[in-house]
Amino acid sequence: MSSTLSRLIHSRSSFPKLYTMAASRGGRPFSTDSNKIDEPFKVEEAETVNVPPPPTEKLLVLGGNGFVGSHICQEALNRGLTVASLSRSGRSSIRDSWANNVIWHQGNLLSPDSLSEAFDGVTAVISCIGGFGSNSQMYKINGTANINAIRVASDKGVKRFVYISAADFGLANYLLQGYYEGKRAAETELLTKFPYGGVILRPGFIYGTRHVGSMKLPLGIIGSPLEMVLQHAKPLHQLPLVGPLFTPPVSVTSVARVSVRAATDPVFPPGIIDIYGIQRYSQHKSK
Repeated sequence: MSSTLSRLIHSRSSFPKLYTMAASRGGRPFSTDSNKIDEPFKVEEAETVNVPPPPTEKLLVLGGNGFVGSHICQEALNRGLTVASLSRSGRSSIRDSWANNVIWHQGNLLSPDSLSEAFDGVTAVISCIGGFGSNSQMYKINGTANINAIRVASDKGVKRFVYISAADFGLANYLLQGYYEGKRAAETELLTKFPYGGVILRPGFIYGTRHVGSMKLPLGIIGSPLEMVLQHAKPLHQLPLVGPLFTPPVSVTSVARVSVRAATDPVFPPGIIDIYGIQRYSQHKSK
């Protein structure tokens, strides 16, 4: 009996020691003084890692001093992009303040060896290059010039390339054979070199305010009402021979908006976007 009582007393006297040992694990003794408040644990700051900011996207607009190209430059600048333009004449004659924020390059797309500097550091390209003349001239401007640009962009590691082509107008294709043959040759090259980042827009008549010297031509007076009427006449577009003549016009603002989005949005689908696709995508708000 006395031995049992002795063991019990001994075990009870061990409780404070065990409690103190458990509380002192981790190197911090536990204070049993009720008049003292234990200091909080000190947590050392985690090591920070210097992560560089994401690179600024640089957009090169081929023909940025033209009607469509100038609107594309403005749209891209409004989205915070670094914008450069390449054309035969170089800087735009437009006096608007936005033109001062564009990097202007002068060059000839028919001489690809002279294009390297303009494509340096470029992440996306939008080509508005096109023109009329004889069949051979139209093929060079619409076809060869764009093909050269596509190849240089591919060699430079450009991620996305958007080409402003043209809608089919049926019989008009035969009247402007060099024009359309050049366009289609450029499209084929683009889909070959940029299978996952190449976008082709095929608008019809593009309306908006054109600058001709010091004059401004408000083509929207004609184009806007036609677009409203013909966009609801899509079945007429399927008529043989004359169907393409019912292709609705589209505003230059819509073309610019979709072009910049296609050039900068990595999930924008590659391939050919017709007039109805341009209208649809222009109504979507960009993130």
